[in-house]
Amino acid sequence: MTLPAAPASLLAADGQPLFGRYAGQVGNIDWSQLAKPFARGPLWRRFHHKRWHYVALCTEQVFCAVAIVDLGWISTAFAYAFDRQDGDMLANFSQDGLPLVSARLANHAGESSSFKAKTCHIAVDASGDGSYRLTLRCDYLEIDASFGPSPSPLLLATGPIEQGSVHATQKSSAMPLRGEVRTWREEYKLDGGIASFDYSNGLLARNTAWRWASAHNMELGFNLQAGYFGAHENALWLDGDLIALAPAHFLYDKKDALSQWHIFTEDDMLDLIFTPEGARRDNKKMVVAASRYLQPIGTFSGWVRAAPDQPKRMVTQLMGVTEDHSSRW
Repeated sequence: MTLPAAPASLLAADGQPLFGRYAGQVGNIDWSQLAKPFARGPLWRRFHHKRWHYVALCTEQVFCAVAIVDLGWISTAFAYAFDRQDGDMLANFSQDGLPLVSARLANHAGESSSFKAKTCHIAVDASGDGSYRLTLRCDYLEIDASFGPSPSPLLLATGPIEQGSVHATQKSSAMPLRGEVRTWREEYKLDGGIASFDYSNGLLARNTAWRWASAHNMELGFNLQAGYFGAHENALWLDGDLIALAPAHFLYDKKDALSQWHIFTEDDMLDLIFTPEGARRDNKKMVVAASRYLQPIGTFSGWVRAAPDQPKRMVTQLMGVTEDHSSRW
């Protein structure tokens, strides 16, 4: 199914949200002008407005992920570098920051985001033409990377949130990557690798949970989620086309974080086995909030196809991540 072009705004003139899946970059995301029944007061929005900017960098040797998160009442950031050759986590950094001070989140995926706290500084700078620069300086990890523009259309998905209000997300498929990662062990060239990003912005419920999968190369990629956002953001990129997918199912043994995952969609367009090579975990318990986070890093094998009556395209050891996350925030 060909997706319609992304609108300039996610709100119609009467304040109603334009729910759906689109191709392309949306303009400014501003939920303050929502009309009933989605409208919420300023105080409620302050504590329920969640935004994050996540970037993944992948080569044959190293996989890195960086995220800047604004939870409304607190901000946080994390970054890690994983050596695919020997399965070592070379760096695994996490830092909470002050609300309204440490994190500067973009209003949409075409703008810049940054985080600064103590000895850590992260910046995702957008150039305006679909290209980005990522600069990171943290303990035991430095990154200088540039990526984009994407040869495939961005995914824009927006929809309602049960016990919340509304949510929107922009996902990219593979973008050409250049740069360098420096760790305590050695330096890793990123040239010839691929980057992808996830920018999300919504008014979410206090209790939010999801499972997620994302992997990309220059020929194909996918984004899958099951949980608080339903099937709204499920999509397949295939030979430059962006294709909507049905609800996804994630089957794995929660008692064994490095067990295989079986992931498939209800439309018979994707069926994959994910084999973890390592994982990042981060579990937090605070007085008013808690989170349980698991992000395995590994490879996907199986098949995808553009429609139920089309031939299957085999997927072999496509590098990416899965995620199992639950938060009380």
